Amino acid sequence: MKLHYGATSALALATALMATTAGAVGLDRSNQDVTAIFEEGNLLELSYGRVFPDLSGRDLEDRTTLDPVAEYDGVGEDFLNVSGSLKFDITPDISMALIVDQPFGADILYPETAGSNLGGTSADLDSLAMTLVGRYKVNENFSFHGGLRGEKLEGRIRLNGAAYRALSGYEVELEDNTAYGYVLGAAYERPEIALRVALTYNSVIEHDFDAVESIPALLQTPPPLGPGFPAVAAGTTTVETPESWNLDLQTGVAQDTLVFANIRYAAYADTIVSPQIFSLATGGASLTNIEDNYSAQIGVGRRFNDMFSAQAAIGFEPEKDDLVSPLDPTNGKRWISLGGAYKASEQVTLSGGVRYTLLGDSMPETGTPDVAQARFTDNDALAVGMSITTRF
Repeated sequence: MKLHYGATSALALATALMATTAGAVGLDRSNQDVTAIFEEGNLLELSYGRVFPDLSGRDLEDRTTLDPVAEYDGVGEDFLNVSGSLKFDITPDISMALIVDQPFGADILYPETAGSNLGGTSADLDSLAMTLVGRYKVNENFSFHGGLRGEKLEGRIRLNGAAYRALSGYEVELEDNTAYGYVLGAAYERPEIALRVALTYNSVIEHDFDAVESIPALLQTPPPLGPGFPAVAAGTTTVETPESWNLDLQTGVAQDTLVFANIRYAAYADTIVSPQIFSLATGGASLTNIEDNYSAQIGVGRRFNDMFSAQAAIGFEPEKDDLVSPLDPTNGKRWISLGGAYKASEQVTLSGGVRYTLLGDSMPETGTPDVAQARFTDNDALAVGMSITTRF
């Protein structure tokens, strides 16, 4: 079956665009996508996405007083996600790509309400990564790819509210730090039917942050830290971003029609954030509590004519334990996305899309053992994105 796929790359681009506009597993924002290395020819691609979460909840009913139960609206703040890639062929069998993205992020803020369990708690995480990846085609069917990734992170976390007791008012700033890891992968292809199966491994990246902790007054007297403890302490905090595996599949099913799927697994259980004073006060606890998980999506792309192609996809992240970290008050996701690509000229393609995501119900918890402090239900998020690709 010989397929006519003049717009294969446009379909792949629209698919990748949907992955960059809304996070999936844990703190994911871009899925660390490197599929630009499989594009045909030389190209420069720039993408822009904005996500609008509608994330709200309320404290669990107070069983000991008649005080009103606090409500939290707009806990998830809007955020941007930008990315770009430059891909070029060195020889018919060797190609390179430079990919810039924002792989991880968090924008959480609980409105501060007197007497609430979590009001004033917040988390901000910003990231920027540059990945230089090369690909070697062994033959028409098999290829290997790999490279180096530099990753810059910075963040700030604040704990506040009655649920944190003596820790209420604790804050830590993780100053920007750059660290390095690697990418390895392999692919099997059958060009005559537009088949490609590509597996990519992203290594752990270990960051050593200069951390400044602000210590609330209740922790400065015994217990647990002892008298005369400073209100501000500086030290080093080591945090690992997770290792992960991406499986990208596509195949033609009819002339000008492509079916694709993407599966990502990220090992977040080892992403521990335990600054020195916080660890001492809590017996080694972590500010984060994210489980290993995976996300998956499947979709179809169709080229309607020489100028226009479109795609639609559905996806999910499975639910785990209802008890979650207040810094990520969701439990599983379901989404649908629509995208299109317009070939403005032989060199320029414009793409855009929208994704609607249902966010799973959850109960943010604190303490050891875990105690539910609030309930989040009926939340969702809308993401929109666009990109421009120039071939040369």
